[in-house]
Amino acid sequence: MNLIEIGEKAKKAATELNVLGVTEKNQGLTAAADALIAQADLILEANEKDIAAAVENGMKESLIDRLRLTEQRIHAMAEGLYQIVSLEDPIGEVTSMKLRPNGLMIGQKRVPIGVIGIIYESRPNVTADAFGLCFKTGNAVILRGGSDAIHSNTAIVNVIQDALESVGRNRDSIQLITDTSRETARMMMKMNGYIDVLIPRGGAGLIRTVVENSTVPVIETGTGNCHIYVDEFADLDMALNIVDNAKTQRTGVCNACESLVVHKAVANTFIKRLAERFSAKSVEMRGDEAACAAATAIHLATEEDWGTEYLDNIISIKTVFSIDEAIAHINKYNTKHSEAIITKSYDRAQKFLNEIDAAAVYVNASTRFTDGFEFGFGAEIGISTQKLHARGPMGLNALTSTKYIIYGSGQIRE
Repeated sequence: MNLIEIGEKAKKAATELNVLGVTEKNQGLTAAADALIAQADLILEANEKDIAAAVENGMKESLIDRLRLTEQRIHAMAEGLYQIVSLEDPIGEVTSMKLRPNGLMIGQKRVPIGVIGIIYESRPNVTADAFGLCFKTGNAVILRGGSDAIHSNTAIVNVIQDALESVGRNRDSIQLITDTSRETARMMMKMNGYIDVLIPRGGAGLIRTVVENSTVPVIETGTGNCHIYVDEFADLDMALNIVDNAKTQRTGVCNACESLVVHKAVANTFIKRLAERFSAKSVEMRGDEAACAAATAIHLATEEDWGTEYLDNIISIKTVFSIDEAIAHINKYNTKHSEAIITKSYDRAQKFLNEIDAAAVYVNASTRFTDGFEFGFGAEIGISTQKLHARGPMGLNALTSTKYIIYGSGQIRE
């Protein structure tokens, strides 16, 4: 199937979705979630092919983990759809209504965007998440995943399409471009008239390519060079557990901690304790001279390390004399994704929240919570690091537009 045909089918499906009520949309979502669980063996069999190819191609383990599906992860995908069912449908919400002096009633109403295109890498759970959020908001979705997950993505899309058809919904509400060539991706970026907005999810190279080459409007999702700042007033036991979780719970995800910033007042004590724990977990540590002096396991960092999203068992460690220095360092090198401070000081916490430029800013918690499911959105279409339209984990409201609705009683303009 060529891209124009896919685009035409998506526009037709979007027209049908635009008039569906919440009950009908929830019926489709529930059928899709039930089918994912019922067809888990089929999806896992397809995923095994992708995993085998990834191993053969020498993909690093942290990225294989992003690619791997398990029965538990498939159930989590289904649970995300069930949670979306339980969320309030934003479509049709009238967000304002004001009476003008001339008698006109002017309001704004939430409406679907139309057709959403997503270009993404590795993570097959994105397939189900994207479908769920788009379907609930009345949008058709065209997906183009990477070659490394093609068998998994194809199986998931087929299962969802069949489920939709079984309850009388248009199976073209979700479509997958199975040609994973770069040329096809670039053609997708030029599908004005068919795709209303394009969302890239993946590494810095993919996102940059889409932003620089797309003529379709883009919502830019970002890479995650996420920092945790351990303040001089931090509870060091809490800090140790949070940094450990943020770095090692899943290393290949965008909300993992890649860079640690530590106040010099606690640096020697904290870094020694952290080095013991990280050495046991084979985490490579790259620090400045003060960090290296605190533990022999730490290697001297380069300038490049401060701005690197490793997606691996590597972390950079910077020591600072003040919270102002910490904030300046983070704002210089971060990717506007997720940043955290560990402190018992309310004033320090508020200063960090106010002055850090990022989509999500935490006090005394792991950056790993920057996720649509954890934020109560059911899933996410991506984590936007730009400042226009949507920022942070993008749930249902981020996939809507608005239109003005005007009630008159015969007014004419003089």
